[in-house]
Amino acid sequence: MNGLTRVYFSWSLLAVAVVPVALGEMYTSLLNVKQAISVERRLIDYLRTYIDHELERLRDIRRFYAKVSDLHTELYKGPETAMANPLVAFTLIKRLHSEWLNVVYSNEALENAQALRSSYEEEEADLPKLEDLQGAAKGLMRLQDVYALQVASLVRGRFQKVTNGKSIDIFMPAVSVPLSGDDCFLVGKVAYEQEDYYHSVQWLEESVRLFRGTGGEWSPENEGTLGDALDHLAFSHFKTGNVSYALSLSQELLHYDPMNGRVLQNIEKYEKLLVAASPPRVSGLRRPSSKHLWTRDTYERLCQTQGSQPMHFKNPRLFCDYFTNDNPWLLLLPVKREVLSLQPYVVLYHNFITDAEAEDVKRLAQPGLRRSVVAAGEKQATADYRISKSAWLKDSAHSVVGKLDQRISMLTGLNVKHPYGEYLQVVNYGIGGHYEPHFDHATSPSSPVFKLKTGNRVATFMIYLSSVEAGGSTAFIYANFSAPVVEKAAIFWWNLHRNGQGDVDTLHAGCPVLIGDKWVANKWIHEYGQEFQHRCSLNPEE
Repeated sequence: MNGLTRVYFSWSLLAVAVVPVALGEMYTSLLNVKQAISVERRLIDYLRTYIDHELERLRDIRRFYAKVSDLHTELYKGPETAMANPLVAFTLIKRLHSEWLNVVYSNEALENAQALRSSYEEEEADLPKLEDLQGAAKGLMRLQDVYALQVASLVRGRFQKVTNGKSIDIFMPAVSVPLSGDDCFLVGKVAYEQEDYYHSVQWLEESVRLFRGTGGEWSPENEGTLGDALDHLAFSHFKTGNVSYALSLSQELLHYDPMNGRVLQNIEKYEKLLVAASPPRVSGLRRPSSKHLWTRDTYERLCQTQGSQPMHFKNPRLFCDYFTNDNPWLLLLPVKREVLSLQPYVVLYHNFITDAEAEDVKRLAQPGLRRSVVAAGEKQATADYRISKSAWLKDSAHSVVGKLDQRISMLTGLNVKHPYGEYLQVVNYGIGGHYEPHFDHATSPSSPVFKLKTGNRVATFMIYLSSVEAGGSTAFIYANFSAPVVEKAAIFWWNLHRNGQGDVDTLHAGCPVLIGDKWVANKWIHEYGQEFQHRCSLNPEE
């Protein structure tokens, strides 16, 4: 293992999390994103009502227009003759005095618009916030990076990477949508505002291309325009050293906004730079190096393999069997065990949980789901390197939780009762949901995991409550392999050596979910209470 890595440690107070539901956390859980569909359905109903009322209003206006037009076409052909009739004269005066006034100054349009706004405001608490939009955009850029996806392909609704100069589909989703120029503009703008010009250039290039394709026409639902995209893209290219292209884009922008003084100043600045003796060199787009994730290359490579590492699994010492752990309850119904790694020791238990049990666990967890946190000294905090929501279930929450605890104990031979085992943590991942490389065991004596006073986390037992179509693997960084999500299976590993020291080879990560809704349940088992189940070795180095 060369070098160090930024290490994160997952933990929580071992009860239902008391993390307040903050604004802008919809993107951290796909469950919440799914719930937003019903919100938009109600908005569609409100808009339909608004359209119906507006059509009715316009029908009334059209009827009034037809009535007045007909009068001028037929009755008023001879004005003198028509006005000789006092009834005709009266209706003309009355119409000009009040009917036109009522039509022109009608409040009906305002009332219809206000009714739509009021209905919208009723749903506002359940609508995504700015942080959700930014988080979703960052999720797309994370998937772009980790899985080496082409932005141009993503914009078309495809998940492709370039291999030997050819675009290869990583996965073909059953349902997909192309992105608009405004969609790409918002992703690029999020990167731009973070001074991440590597991503902003790529997404804004697509935005400009799509806006140009529509002739620069603006739609009322759009936040951005061709001018906005050109403006942001020009400066992004300038920041990456491509001054000549920044000048060209700025000149195009000036065509749409000729009086923009700031753009005029930029053009003057770019022209001076280009005629200077040493104009800035175009260095090309380079992905920024990570200042915190030193194992980024290995992490991303393992995520891209999605559990397919033939060389790793050719090890003849790895095997599959029917496992009983010498437990009488398992003799009649042994569990399918697949040994994935010997160092660290990692095993996969197939069909550990039933469909009904998995659904029960997810249903029980839903009311308590809160943004997942990580250790920040002795406190807890949310972080961009962990995008998910989690809830904690006591064994008293439902009989299914107690049954899972009993099953885990039979397979591992460990005491999983609280406080020797933490409550079951149920996790639902968000858009591009992931957890960058971290240890499950505490790496600092001040870690809150020791608040249980039952020692460190000796083992991890993680249950897959759902399948995913692509991504979401568990990558063991130093062990150099990844395990894909296997629905209804459970994965187990030892976090500590027998001498109580942390096993650095257990550094692992939850790869971003590419397609799918990933749910897992974690059971962390502590050192104390295992004295007779998991004995210390006579060798202090073991």
